[in-house]
Parts: sequence; C-alpha cells; structure tokens
Amino acid sequence: MENMRENFLWGGATAANQCEGGWKEGNRGLGTVDVIPWGENRFPVMRGDMDYRQLSEDSYYPSRDAIDMYSHYKEDIALFAEMGFKCYRFSFSWSRIFPTGEEEKPNEEGLKFYEDFIDELLKYGIEPVVTICHFDVPLALVEKYGSWKNRKVIDCFMRYCDAIFRRFRDKVTYWITFNEINMLLHLPFMGAGILFSEGEDEKQVKYQAAHNELVASAMATGLAHRINPDFKVGCMLAAGNFYPYSCNPEDVWEGLKKDRDNYFFIDVQARGEYPAYARKMFEREGIKLETGPEDYEILKENTVDFISFSYYSSRCASTSEEVVLKSTSGNVMKSIKNPYLKASEWGWQIDPLGLRITLNTLYDRYQKPLFIVENGLGAVDKVEEDGSIIDDYRISYLEEHIKAMMEAVDEDGVDLLGYTPWGCIDLISASTGEMKKRYGFIYVDKDNEGKGSLKRSRKKSFKWYKHVIETNGAALK
Repeated sequence: MENMRENFLWGGATAANQCEGGWKEGNRGLGTVDVIPWGENRFPVMRGDMDYRQLSEDSYYPSRDAIDMYSHYKEDIALFAEMGFKCYRFSFSWSRIFPTGEEEKPNEEGLKFYEDFIDELLKYGIEPVVTICHFDVPLALVEKYGSWKNRKVIDCFMRYCDAIFRRFRDKVTYWITFNEINMLLHLPFMGAGILFSEGEDEKQVKYQAAHNELVASAMATGLAHRINPDFKVGCMLAAGNFYPYSCNPEDVWEGLKKDRDNYFFIDVQARGEYPAYARKMFEREGIKLETGPEDYEILKENTVDFISFSYYSSRCASTSEEVVLKSTSGNVMKSIKNPYLKASEWGWQIDPLGLRITLNTLYDRYQKPLFIVENGLGAVDKVEEDGSIIDDYRISYLEEHIKAMMEAVDEDGVDLLGYTPWGCIDLISASTGEMKKRYGFIYVDKDNEGKGSLKRSRKKSFKWYKHVIETNGAALK
C-alpha cells in the first residue's frame, strides 16, 4: 500500500456551538444552540416538538460556555500544531458575526476574533477549513421569520457569506456551506432552527426549508467563486450506508430508499438539480415548493467543488416489524442492530469497512473529491492517578477506520482530500449535550454539570495520532 498523497490534509474537527463558548462575549447574539438544554427536554427541543421558550428557568445549556475555546484558542491551536495538524476544520458562529442576522454590517468584534483565530492557525502552517453554518442560526431569525422556513433568511445568509468571504479572501481556501445538511429531516430545530406549529404539515415545512438552504448553498458557492476563484466550496452530509438486514428484496429496497433520504441534498448540491425520485416523492406526498424564478438555474450553475461527510457507523434497514423493534439506542438516525458489529457505549455500531463502502459509494455516485470531516469514537475516559488517560479503545477505532480509508484511496482509487477526526479536543456532545461522551486526543477537565478547571491534557491517542500524521499514514501498515 502506498502512502497518502504528499499534501493530504490530516487534522481534526470541531464546531463553534460545541466548543467555543463565550456566548456573551464580543457582542455575540444568541444562536439556536444557546437554547438547547441538557437533560430530558433536549431531544424534544432539537426535534422542534417543544418550544424552547417553555423550558424551566433552571435549565442548563451546556453549549453556552462549552470548553471556552473563545479564551483558550491559542493554547488549543498550539496543541494541534504539536500533533502536526495540516488542517483544522471548525465553524464560525453566525450570531457572533451578525448578532440578529439582519444587521447591514457585520459585528467587527466577531470578525476580528475569527481573524485572530485563523492567523494563529496560519502561524503554525495549519490550513483552516471553515464550516459556514454548523447547526447554528441567529435566534432572532427563528423568532422573526421561522428560520429557514422563510426565504428572507437566504438574504441574511448571503450577507453573512459576503462578509466572511471578503474578510478571509486571502486566508481561507476550504469552505463548507452547511454541516450535515440532511440532519434537517431528523432534528429540524438543531439542524435548521425549525419549530413546528400545531397542525403544520411537517414534511412540507422540512422540504421547503431544505429548498431554501439548497438555494442558499448554491448562491454562496457562486459568490465564493466570484470573490476568489481559488476558493474550494463543499457540501456535507451525515453519511453511512444502510445495509439491507437480509437478502429479502424488500429489505434491499428499504435500504436503497433510506440511503436516498440522505443523498437527496447532495444530489442537488453536486449535480445541480432535484433527482427524479425526489420529484416523484414531492408529487406523491403533495409537497409544493415555493420557488424563486431563478432557483433552478442557480442550483444548476453552482455545484460544489468537493463533498465532505461525517462517518461514525453504518446502519441497517428492514421492512420486518419484528426486526425493526431491535433498533440501536444511541443514534439520532435510529438503526436496526447489525448482528455482525460491536457497538460503542452510546449504541453506535462500529464498522470500519463501512467507511470504505461509504467512500466508494459517494465517489461512484458523484466523481468529485471527497473529504472525511468527522469520524471518531465517543467514550468515557478515565484519568489515572498519575494524570494519564489510556484511551486504547479510541486508538483501535481510529486505526481501523484510517486503514479502511487508505484502502479506499490506494486500492479503489477514491480521490480524498483529507481526514479530520471529530472532537480532536473534548467538547459538548451535539446529540446528548454531555461532556463525558468524549472524542478528543486532548482531555478537557469538565463534567456533565459544567464543573471543572477546563485544564487541557494529552491522552495516549495524542502521541499515536501525531505519529500517524508525521509518517503520512505509513505507521499503520
């Protein structure tokens, strides 16, 4: 097996809403994540079933302070540099730059923070990979317009994109428009700030919001290329194939349909038009999209340069009621238990070969460069008496997935830009809001209740990943 190409982008990934904190600093406005609580009401709020304004006053919102990267970013970036990161994928907080989303001019304090942050990365030769919207909408846009239900939000998003593309024209090359855009279908409030009113046709609302996001993504891609033709703009999905649970053709068909639910967004962003199966589904379900006169032309002319994705596990699909009852516990996208796979403490099924299968499926489908921007194992870490953290389980998970990734590149010919494992530093879990569900190479002293010193320390996996990067993957052969 050959090594990965010389300029392969090894790194790590985080999101502002899970690590940045500083929610009252620098004139930042409130964002959707600031009203998503920890505890039993978390999923009802994330799904859009429960209005966050009904929450009790003593609710705890873990992302407001998170791990306070706002104050610690120099220390954190120095640790990333020590590991040898070639790139770092992170997101901007939209409400830090446009506090209500409707200002005519951006908040200079917000832009300056990200400029200093990016300059710190560049000082160490780390390529910034910026997610423009990572589960993050200014709360004022939710309250005034219903977020992405309303086309007016496209204009607000474009003002935001214009500000950041111009400010970072010479400092950022890689941009991702929307994080896990398909999550809109599963957790509408977390994914896109969508709250449902009583009696509202939820499917109609979701696909209208999806259309508005897809048009915004295409417009942003076009704008980026006009401002700097060297910009590379990508889309992003929560990936992982649905395997048929059995060779019953009905199970095979069910798996294909569930895969299409995820590919729907990327089909539009990569190919520039709604696929035939989606148009038929709209017809069948009575979904009528409100569209602008140039929407379809905008989608057609502004396809993405690369496709990025998260991969944590594969999934299974079946039409058998008895089998469907055996769903895994921990996933947002529920899946039937695969009897051939082990699972993490949170019920995520561990399937390294599934990453190779996903890479091949996406590359066969789109023939565009791919970028793995999330992959990792959420686990409880124990701090030993001497302060060390022996996370061999994480090393084992990542090693097997990286090997599968390298096989997809070397043996299958997949064009892959880079690999940024998720939560390279411990952060707030997007799904559960916990701190104890840790992903990082760097431990952060904080617990589920928000207590702790925030002290950073290196886990065993820190040194291991450093060696993987410095050998360009050869250490794993």
